[in-house]
Amino acid sequence: MRHDTEKSGPLAGLKVVDCSTVLAGPISAMVLADFGADVVKVEHPQGDALRKMGHAKDGHGVWWKVTNRNKRTLTLDLHDEDGKAAFLALVDDADVLVENFRTGTLEKWGLGWDVLSKRNPRLVMLRVTGFGQTGPYRFRPGYGTVAEAFSGFAHITGEPDGPPTLPPFGLADGVAAYHGVFAIMFAIYERDVQGSGKGQFIDLALYEPLFSCLGAQVSTYDQLAIVQNRRGNRSDNNVPRNAYKTRDNRWVALSTASPSIARRVMNLVGGEGTADDPRYATNLERVKRADEVDKMVADWIGARSLAEVLDAFEKVEAAIGPIYDAAQILEDPQYRARESFTTVDDPDLGPLKMQNVFPRMSRTPGRIRFAGAQQGQHQAEVLGELTSSGRLDPAVARRLSAANDTAPPRKK
Repeated sequence: MRHDTEKSGPLAGLKVVDCSTVLAGPISAMVLADFGADVVKVEHPQGDALRKMGHAKDGHGVWWKVTNRNKRTLTLDLHDEDGKAAFLALVDDADVLVENFRTGTLEKWGLGWDVLSKRNPRLVMLRVTGFGQTGPYRFRPGYGTVAEAFSGFAHITGEPDGPPTLPPFGLADGVAAYHGVFAIMFAIYERDVQGSGKGQFIDLALYEPLFSCLGAQVSTYDQLAIVQNRRGNRSDNNVPRNAYKTRDNRWVALSTASPSIARRVMNLVGGEGTADDPRYATNLERVKRADEVDKMVADWIGARSLAEVLDAFEKVEAAIGPIYDAAQILEDPQYRARESFTTVDDPDLGPLKMQNVFPRMSRTPGRIRFAGAQQGQHQAEVLGELTSSGRLDPAVARRLSAANDTAPPRKK
């Protein structure tokens, strides 16, 4: 069946089963759903832990509402024979399966890649684990925090005389999730456009995508025996680069990653001609005098308000940006003009602001149809589709529907 992709999204017709929990796997599935895929979120009767993580309003987790938007929800116990039957019926017709059980868990349940790919040779399976499907650590539990440490990220983050610093959000999960999305699309392109007609599984370890983003650290050590250490907000690659406080106690972030920007900044904060001073004319010399250059910039910014600083930098076409919190983001005209955040009407929370769909596509943009649904909200709908297609015994569907109906009532 052909779809009007301009109205329904570039992934219209793609069927995805998401039985992953918490963050990396669910974000991958969220992105596919944002761009039109039909994503069925399969949860254990206890529910995805993300429902109860972070802040909640009236019993509804806000984090859940964002990460599981656009997904239909189905409750199945994969230890149970009825649950397995329904899961297999879903996967038999799916394009993509996303899972993040510990290595070997699906195999233990008789639902491993060997079984699923034999039933559905076109299946693309994203397997997200802490350390991957191979290697001596493959059976270790792993979360984003462990990946941020193991990847080398935490070692280089923080002040020089302070401890390694972990990010206060799911950085490793987010980076891994988007790697998962493009790996899925690579596999689908090979299957459908290059024409092999065959699926494959994707072995995604949480630490590897973040490790891949850390630049030439390993190569630098390999060739020069130099280990990158913590520098706070500074950089060995360009000076000035730091966070600076304005007169009205706001913070700004400054980078001079190109020579032309560096010249403009030095002339602005030090006076015309400063950029030609041999002490500041090259990045190498500025790096040698990082404390001196930082003080020059900090003094200039500290004597002015945020508005004055931003205006002056804009006039000389130098890169600087305010350091925002969530409240300030919602008031910024750039965010508003681009609709970087949007408002979703949610039956549980009412109007709900959240990040919009990224990246933007000119002809087939993604969209948010609804926020994360209540557990088992689409149970009857999804099971009805499976029985009408002949893939699931109606008696099994009735038992699963009844089990969902007799589960503890969900908070309204």
